[in-house]
Amino acid sequence: MQGFIGSGLEPCNFGSSMKHRPRPPEQDDLLRPRLVDLIDLRHELVKLASLIDWEFFEREWAGFFPSTTGRPATSPRLVAGLLYLQHAFRLSDEAVVARWVENPYYQHFTGEVFFQHRPPIDPTSLTRWRKRIGEEGVEWLLTKTIEAGRKSGAVEDRSLEQVAVDTTVMEKAIAHPTDSRLYERARAQLVDLARAAGIELRQSYARLAPRLAAQVGRYAHAKQFKRMRKALRTLRGYTGRVLRDLRRQFDDIPAGPLRERVLDKLLLVSRLLHQTPMDSGKIYALHEPEVDCISKGKARVRYEFGCKVSVATTLNGGFIVGMRSLPGNPYDGHTLAEALEQVEILTDCRPRLAVVDRGYRGHGVETTRVLISGTRRGLTPALAKALRRRSAIEPEIGHMKTDGRLACCGLKGTLGDALFAVLCGCGHNLRKILAHLRAWLAQIIAAVLNLVETMQDRRQGYATA
Repeated sequence: MQGFIGSGLEPCNFGSSMKHRPRPPEQDDLLRPRLVDLIDLRHELVKLASLIDWEFFEREWAGFFPSTTGRPATSPRLVAGLLYLQHAFRLSDEAVVARWVENPYYQHFTGEVFFQHRPPIDPTSLTRWRKRIGEEGVEWLLTKTIEAGRKSGAVEDRSLEQVAVDTTVMEKAIAHPTDSRLYERARAQLVDLARAAGIELRQSYARLAPRLAAQVGRYAHAKQFKRMRKALRTLRGYTGRVLRDLRRQFDDIPAGPLRERVLDKLLLVSRLLHQTPMDSGKIYALHEPEVDCISKGKARVRYEFGCKVSVATTLNGGFIVGMRSLPGNPYDGHTLAEALEQVEILTDCRPRLAVVDRGYRGHGVETTRVLISGTRRGLTPALAKALRRRSAIEPEIGHMKTDGRLACCGLKGTLGDALFAVLCGCGHNLRKILAHLRAWLAQIIAAVLNLVETMQDRRQGYATA
């Protein structure tokens, strides 16, 4: 399966490591008991581990290592398991590795035989693996959660024919954008690059600019907006002077990576200084220039700064069957066809019915019947019931933001947005499956207890008779 999200981004190929060597079966150790002898085999993570096709990742991800020399790569099952656990339990890279050392169920889930007392990898390895597998790899991770859900009974095959599609905003890990902060950060970064390149600036404003940036906030708090605007113009002038000074001496920088960094920063800061309040494609963060400003329309949060995300769930059950980032804040109706195509690719089932809100008017989809919220005419009782289920996708999105990590994306760039969105869908599906397995185990225990009580009552009845 090729990566569905057509952003033109390719996964990184790190060829310096050798292909992962399959681990031979380990013999019993007299001093170390096996994990299966320590843990409860009825635990939901143990059940879930048996439902996922781990051998698929061993086969597919082996192609990332064409070299036959070097250090053997990390086990693909370990990486896939850590990514699953990270987004199922809302953990950072560092936290999931630290929790792995403490939790024998995590170790069994990732394929360990004996209990390990040291971290399996450095947390930064997850960053390299995410770049390595790319969009195609995380979509395969989502596909395997859908297959595990069908095996466990958490999602029925017929429920894949009816989906609900909606969009939300995945905020980026950036500070709230203000002109004073952006001007000051741009000036400081230009000064640092000039120092690294050995260029002597006429004036760096190292003392004046930070004080003036703080004073802008005080003027705004006191509602002295005339003084605030004057201070902003002065601060913008400081940044512009540093920019022009560095631009005049740009030819003195020798060719190399540093010269490219200086050129990119000059272009970015020039865009920042020339943007106006009503421009489109504005810069809201220097380290994340792709961030979009999306109007939320609520009193408590007027705007959100991040990336729009399309979410497709089953109409009954709220199981994630499609998820993708939408850079550039496109119109919702223009994204429905691609969202339904992704659902078909991930589930091997073309949705027969899609239920959406009024933001999808003018979608142009003809292969799937689309019901738009607010439709009254021509609805059968079954379609009217399905349309009333449209709002069920809203709490699923809320759970992905509170129980999962969809509320804030910490990965860099457009590729990071694409990977993070799909991984959040994987975590949501795993939480659904784990809840289903817990309920299933509770039902079995309750049935066994009822059977024991019935047998005891019968014995007492026979004894009294």
